[in-house]
Amino acid sequence: MKKLVSFLAALCLFLATIENAIPKPLPFLRLGLANLPVLLALYLLPRRNILQLVLFKVVAQGIISGTLFSYVFLFSAAGSFSSALAMIILYELFGRRSTTEITNKRKLFSVSAIGISLFGSLASTFAQLAMARFILFGSNTKYIAPILFVSGLVTGLLLGIFAELFMQKSVWFSELEKSN
Repeated sequence: MKKLVSFLAALCLFLATIENAIPKPLPFLRLGLANLPVLLALYLLPRRNILQLVLFKVVAQGIISGTLFSYVFLFSAAGSFSSALAMIILYELFGRRSTTEITNKRKLFSVSAIGISLFGSLASTFAQLAMARFILFGSNTKYIAPILFVSGLVTGLLLGIFAELFMQKSVWFSELEKSN
């Protein structure tokens, strides 16, 4: 289990580095690439290990971007942990348990990785908007809210689609899932 957490944390670090190199139209907009290992971890790890992975992700992103001791780090931590908690709750209530269910059976009220990713994205956006309201912008937060919600929904959707397809097609993921 420790090896898998370490591998997923390294993957978060790698994806955060790639994301940091991509130019952003606005400084606070992110693609959320480093959230992919967290989304996959829902299907592979115990819940406490997922939160440990999120902690590693947040600290690594802070180190890579040079924001470890800034308000940006607080925004990242609030968004990442609220997203992870929301995804864990939704997964526990309505998520699928195996790739066999993904490809063969559909449970009544099951939610795919796409839905879980979107829910996590919304939770992250709400948390970051709350932080923005109390730390930076006050009532002017309403002006950036639409941009954050739209970008969060688009990136959450794309990340969820990629994760769903990856979990369906990846032999590596299927083997990991069976062994856990």
